[in-house]
Amino acid sequence: MYIQRKVDIELEKWKADPSRKPLLIRGARQVGKTKTVREFGNKFEFYIEINFEASPRLKALFADELSPETICENIAAIYKTSILPGKTLLFFDEIQECQGAIASLRFFYENMPELHLIAAGSLLEFALSDMPTFGVGRIRSMFMYPLSFSEFLAGAGEQLLLDKIRGANPDQPMNGVLHTRLIDLVHKFLCLGGMPEVIARYIETGDLHNCQQLLDDLIISIQTDFSKYRKRTPVSRLNEVFQSVVYQAGQKFVYSRACAQANHSQVKEALQLLITAGLVIPVTHSSSNGLPLGAGANPQKQKMLVFDTGIFQRLLGLDLEQFLLSKKFDAINKGNLAEQFVGVELIKSESCYQIPSLYYWHREAKSSNAEVDYVLPISQEIVPVEVKAGTKGSMQSLYLFLQEKKLNRGIRISNENFSVYDSIDVYPLYAIENLRSK
Repeated sequence: MYIQRKVDIELEKWKADPSRKPLLIRGARQVGKTKTVREFGNKFEFYIEINFEASPRLKALFADELSPETICENIAAIYKTSILPGKTLLFFDEIQECQGAIASLRFFYENMPELHLIAAGSLLEFALSDMPTFGVGRIRSMFMYPLSFSEFLAGAGEQLLLDKIRGANPDQPMNGVLHTRLIDLVHKFLCLGGMPEVIARYIETGDLHNCQQLLDDLIISIQTDFSKYRKRTPVSRLNEVFQSVVYQAGQKFVYSRACAQANHSQVKEALQLLITAGLVIPVTHSSSNGLPLGAGANPQKQKMLVFDTGIFQRLLGLDLEQFLLSKKFDAINKGNLAEQFVGVELIKSESCYQIPSLYYWHREAKSSNAEVDYVLPISQEIVPVEVKAGTKGSMQSLYLFLQEKKLNRGIRISNENFSVYDSIDVYPLYAIENLRSK
């Protein structure tokens, strides 16, 4: 089954844009790039898909000749399908396996701009870093991530609930019954994560246990891919660092704790490879004294998130039964799962044409330490965000941040319904996307 994605709307806009550029869809493996393009291909009279990983012999088409006309003539002959501008969607999948195909994208823009051309791949950043030049200004990148909670709701037939979320805010809370229903759905989504294959299996079968087995299969596939990253980085080191990201979730990442048999620079290299592959998302400390937040960033202080919450909880070894039965979110408190969830949801809520950055704030002092989980730029203002797994807990760090930075408003994300505490707006875990519309 195909689950509608938010990028579907962007693809429709791209299709209708007369000044469009070849589209390069980037993202980690298994996040739905190929299936999304195939579904989009139904909008065209003709559709041709070339997978360079499945059909390596086709790389020869790009070995010497990068003329779009010649390439299309050869592809049309091989696939016995017409390539007509305006009527055909040409799709280069796993394009990272063919540098010639990557190089050809700029020439399609220059010499055949009316043709609809999409390329996609995983580990693309590695392939692009090995190329002396890339079609700057001639290619548009689109970034895809696992399904968001709102996409999960829509795919599960809960569009009415989704509409209710979008219409609620701290001054207009959710109906109590609907709130309880949504918190239960968040629990399930935290167990499932957003990998399209897992969500589709759950929608079709409702079998959470079977979905956990599917997550295990995906983890093995991800770890198998480690051998493709860099030959100079041992697979065992990548595995250890990836696992350490899980265990150190919610706190500053400490390199010395990541891998016993590697020094700081080796761990740093392995971590950067995981970030480049889209499997790990950094959250960087910012002094948060002004916008942009990146101006006050300190890359020496970073927390790390795993790109998918389902993968994260599976690697963490979460007790599924305890988690689902717990109404106090005790399991989340142990693994910082709520903070992980909020971070990846914030990433998914950004524009698909940008590489988003996440920031947090931490003050170390003898008298008192303080930390704010996320700091966001909203409506040209700095807004601190604190994540609470349950429905209780002090907000001392949040108030301290507001006082120190002379700000008027903060946000608390928790199991609670929408509400207001003095200068703090409360948003439930299921309404992260609402923050962007504040």
